[in-house]
Amino acid sequence: MSPEEFRAAGKQVVDWIADYYAGIERHPVRSRAEPGEIRAQLPAHPPERGEPFAEVLGDLEEVLLPGVTHWQHPSFFAYFPANASGPAILGDLLSSGLGVQGMLWATSPACTELETVVVDWLAELLGLPEHFRTDAAGGGVIQDSASSAALVACLAALQRTGADVARRGITGRHVLYVSAHTHSSVARAARMAGVGADNVRVVDTDPATLAMDPRHLDELMAADLADGAVPTMVCATAGTTSTTAVDPVRAIGEVARARGVWLHVDAAYAGVAAVCPEFRWINDGVAEFADSYCTNPHKWLLTNFDCSVLWLADRAPMVEALSVLPEYLRNEATESGEVIDYRDWQIPLGRRFRALKLWSVVRWYGAGGLREHVRGTARLAREFAGRVREDPRFELLEPVPFALVCFRPRFPELGVEEANERTLRLMGELNDSGELYLTHTKVDGRVLLRLAVGSPQTRREHVEAAFARIRERVDAPA
Repeated sequence: MSPEEFRAAGKQVVDWIADYYAGIERHPVRSRAEPGEIRAQLPAHPPERGEPFAEVLGDLEEVLLPGVTHWQHPSFFAYFPANASGPAILGDLLSSGLGVQGMLWATSPACTELETVVVDWLAELLGLPEHFRTDAAGGGVIQDSASSAALVACLAALQRTGADVARRGITGRHVLYVSAHTHSSVARAARMAGVGADNVRVVDTDPATLAMDPRHLDELMAADLADGAVPTMVCATAGTTSTTAVDPVRAIGEVARARGVWLHVDAAYAGVAAVCPEFRWINDGVAEFADSYCTNPHKWLLTNFDCSVLWLADRAPMVEALSVLPEYLRNEATESGEVIDYRDWQIPLGRRFRALKLWSVVRWYGAGGLREHVRGTARLAREFAGRVREDPRFELLEPVPFALVCFRPRFPELGVEEANERTLRLMGELNDSGELYLTHTKVDGRVLLRLAVGSPQTRREHVEAAFARIRERVDAPA
C-alpha cells in the first residue's frame, strides 16, 4: 500500500468510524449472533490475490458488524465502561502509524519519555503521592490491563520478601490475601507467579459495606506466620467489580506495614474518579501505605483499551524481579543508568506506544473536561438510583459511591432461588431486546442487576429509557 493508497483508504476508514458513532443507536446494543454464525459467513481460506480495501470495509459492515456488541452504545450499561473517544482513537492511530517498539529507551526515546510525563500528569490529576512520580523512587507505567498490573505487583512483592525469588525461584510457602470481592486477576497472578491457588487467603468482609475486614486479615497473617508461611501481598480494592465497595485501605495498610507485607491497591474502575476533588476520599491511606496502585483510564477516563496505569512507591523490587539483559539488548543508554527501560516494568518484552492515546485525551479534554465527564456520568447514576430507591417494586444496594447502581426487583411471593431465577430471566429478556445491556452480580445469595453509566454518548434520556424498560418487564406477566 503506497502512501497515496493509504491516504485514500485511511479517509474511508475515518469516515466509516465517524458514521458508526453518529449512527450507533441504530444497532442493538448486544450482538444477536448465534455461535458460529459469523465464521460461517467468512471464507474458509485466505485470498490468493490482494483485494481492494473497500471490500474489507464492505465485509466489516455486512458480516462483522452484526456480530459486534456495541460497547460505545449510549445504552451499554453492562460490566464497566470501556470508553473510547475521538482523541484516544486518533492517538491510537498515530501509535499504529509510527509502529514504535518501545521496549528500551534506546529503541525510541520519545516513547519512553512521553510515557513518564503522562503517567506523572495522571498522578497529579488524581492527587496521588509524589513518590509515585517517575523522577522519584517509584514511578508509573502503562500496562495493558489491571491483570498484568496485579501480576507485576505480585512478582515485586515476592522479590521484596528477601528470598531473591527472581534468581532462586520460590522456596517455602508464600501467601496472598484477598476478599471475596477482590478481582479474580489476583488469584490468577498467584497461579502464574507460582504461589498457587491454595495459598490465596480469602479475608472476611463487613456484611454492611462488603469491605475487607482488617482484623480478620491480621488474624490470618498471624496464623500463617505461626505455620511457617510468608505473608507476601494483600490486595485492597477501591471500587470492587461486583458492587464498587471500597476496602479500608488505611486500616489494611497498617496491618500490612506491621507485618512487612506488600500492599497492592486495585482501583481499576474507581481510581480515575479522583480527578474530581470530591472523590479524593478514595485515596485515603494510599500515600502512607500503598506499595503499588493501579487504575484504568480505559474504563472511565475516555481512553480506549488498552491503558492501565500501575504506580509503585519503590520500583527497585519490580526491576530486580523482571530485569534480564541479554547481550543483544545492551546499549550505552541502559548501561549509563540514566534512563528507564520499560521492558523491566512489565511481563512482555515488547511494548506499544500506548502513551500517545492517553496524552491525546488529556490534552484534548484538559483536567476540566475529564472532571466534567466523571461528574456527569456519576450524576446520571445517582438519578437512576434515586428512581430505584423511590419505587417500591425495587430494592437498591446502598451506597452508590460512583457510577454503578446495583439493584433488584422485589418478588415477595417468591423464595430466594425462584426470585434469582426470575431476575436473571428478566435480565435476559432486557438484553435480548437490543435496547439496553445489563449484567448481574450476587450478594448474600441474592442476584442483583448492575447498571454502569460511563459512556460519553450516554445522556439522561438513555438512562430514563432504561428504567422505563426495566419497569415494563417487571410489570409484565411472568
